[in-house]
Amino acid sequence: MAHVILGLLLLWPQSLYDLRKHFEAGISLFYSASTGSIKRALDRLLADGHIRVESESGPRGRKTYVVTDSGRQEFRRWMLSELSGTDVEGAMLARVHFLGLLDPHERPAVAARIDERLRQDLGRLERLAAQVSVAEVPAGFEDVSRYQVATLQYGLTSHRAALAWVEEYLPGR
Repeated sequence: MAHVILGLLLLWPQSLYDLRKHFEAGISLFYSASTGSIKRALDRLLADGHIRVESESGPRGRKTYVVTDSGRQEFRRWMLSELSGTDVEGAMLARVHFLGLLDPHERPAVAARIDERLRQDLGRLERLAAQVSVAEVPAGFEDVSRYQVATLQYGLTSHRAALAWVEEYLPGR
């Protein structure tokens, strides 16, 4: 969450309200957040010195936030880091969404990390599919097995589609 907020603030200074609108307008398609979670992330970014309050206006003290040099460095570090966690799609799309904020010579490294992670995960799914294809299904569990295999096939299909998308839309790996 914090890195997505840094990316948004690198585009231009924004308030909590502005950030919430950005999430609603498109980022929520791959990364959802409540106003409370955005506020907590802003508070943490402030405490870590990655952002600062640029201005405060209006009767309610609307704060506009900007990224500090420390925040720029943290954003760049995150963009160039390995994809971690179980939500690979969210991590991948968050980085791709902000890829244009990196120097052009750094973008292929991000694309390569995404490609590598997708290939690793696809390999694991393919090994699982090979094991499942020769496994004996206990009597009475045929329907359960059928839907579990369908779920596995979805994973295989989505990873293959993601790899095709990476090849088409991301800079050379």
